Amino acid sequence: MASDIAKPQLEVESKTPVSGGPSLPSIRKSHDSVENGEIYHSTDDHRLEQIGYKQEFHREFTRLSTLSYAVSIMGVLGSVPGTWSSPLAAGGPATAVWCWFSGSIFSLCIALSVAELVSAYPTSGGMYFVTKNVFPERYVPLAAWVIGWSNFLGQTAGVASVDYTVAQMVKPVILAAVSMGSVGEDGIPTYVPYLGEYNCGVNLIASVAISIAILVLTPNKLPASKVFGTITDGSGWNNKGLSFLIGYLSVAWTMTDYDATAHMSEELKNAAMSGPVAIFQAVLFTWVFGFLLNIALGFCAGNVADILASPMGNPAAQVFFNAAGRSGGLAMWIWPIIVQFFTGITAMLSDTRTAYALARDGALPLSGVFRQVNGTTHTPLYSVWIVVFFCCCLNLIALGSTETIDGIFDVTSPAMDLSYITVIAARQFFKHESPIAKGPFDLGKWRKPINYIAIVWTIFVSIFLFFPPSYPVTPENMNYAIVIAGFIALLSFTWWYAEARKSYIGPRTQS
Repeated sequence: MASDIAKPQLEVESKTPVSGGPSLPSIRKSHDSVENGEIYHSTDDHRLEQIGYKQEFHREFTRLSTLSYAVSIMGVLGSVPGTWSSPLAAGGPATAVWCWFSGSIFSLCIALSVAELVSAYPTSGGMYFVTKNVFPERYVPLAAWVIGWSNFLGQTAGVASVDYTVAQMVKPVILAAVSMGSVGEDGIPTYVPYLGEYNCGVNLIASVAISIAILVLTPNKLPASKVFGTITDGSGWNNKGLSFLIGYLSVAWTMTDYDATAHMSEELKNAAMSGPVAIFQAVLFTWVFGFLLNIALGFCAGNVADILASPMGNPAAQVFFNAAGRSGGLAMWIWPIIVQFFTGITAMLSDTRTAYALARDGALPLSGVFRQVNGTTHTPLYSVWIVVFFCCCLNLIALGSTETIDGIFDVTSPAMDLSYITVIAARQFFKHESPIAKGPFDLGKWRKPINYIAIVWTIFVSIFLFFPPSYPVTPENMNYAIVIAGFIALLSFTWWYAEARKSYIGPRTQS
């Protein structure tokens, strides 16, 4: 394996349980050692130096702000209403409820697998850097190239798609103000939300409050038998089972970007523990509160065909307005917009750190520019601006072709998730040839089953992320993600064989 990884010494396992984290991992302290082919690092204070990088950022993220950041990436209050139409159209309210519940369990396996690796290698590169340590040295350059670019492009498409979704979510506000009656002479609503400081509390508390509000205010709710027990064939494929499986798209779109917190690792306090625990807790919170939102929306759905055809452009928004009228619906709908807006900000923050990590290793054009850290802000400003520019360019595509931009956005989840499981699979496949580090967040005997569940689930759900969601398939409803993914793969490998393989060696350390 690469020679710049710290050489092992002696280590003792502590029996102290992880405070505030899952019961699976244990904390390991003291010096480095090798045990059963695994390298153990010492205290978190020296971990970045042991990995081979110098500290360039300020470590300003506390445990609470780290958790808030991780929850914000999922953005449950914005993501569930923003993606609810997919399972609702495919199989009705029951599909949305049970796909969310079961899909979240499998997503938690990916999160735990990623969190364990983040604990061992808490760097801005995230899973991209881990590639250096799970693949044999001869495979590292190509593997890191593919995984790094796949993760970066997936994140960038994700940021652009979240921002695009925010714009689409504003449509009900405009319609409510103009076509449903104006508040003032100028037709502009007077309700202006104010949010002083965004944190996970806003996301989670508002999720509960809105769920309760629509359940109380909706006059004619669906019976529990339809919300929990009636699967319909709304996809047109003439198969209820297939329609149900298509419903997994909502949870797949929401439960992703698990390693976003990893990309902030060099700015976290106690990164080897706070980052992984935040990843686990964020998925757990998103699972629970998303399940609540799906149930509430299901009871209040009314006639599914009617709300899917709503002029609001979003069935969840129509549920809000049906429950509380124009003013009350606006008052509730504005919160998913705010949450989704901040989800875009947090996702972009992670994306900029990924760009910085790739530039630090010479994997981007003009890497010498994009890897620079500003001396005043201690942030990679040039990486920030290239990500902003790239996201703007992607969203401009929507002006010419909504089918193309939808295809680009649909690549987000499979691009990121496949980059995760490739690393997870490599850890299992090459574990005897490439022993890797263990951090304080350790799955122990649960690692193997959790890793394999994560791998199988990602391959399975990726099929439906590329699958046409409705039949008959037309140029308008075709899922162009597979075409976009194929084009990106062709471009990436062409660049690799034409130029990059001559100079790119994978993640580079400074020691």
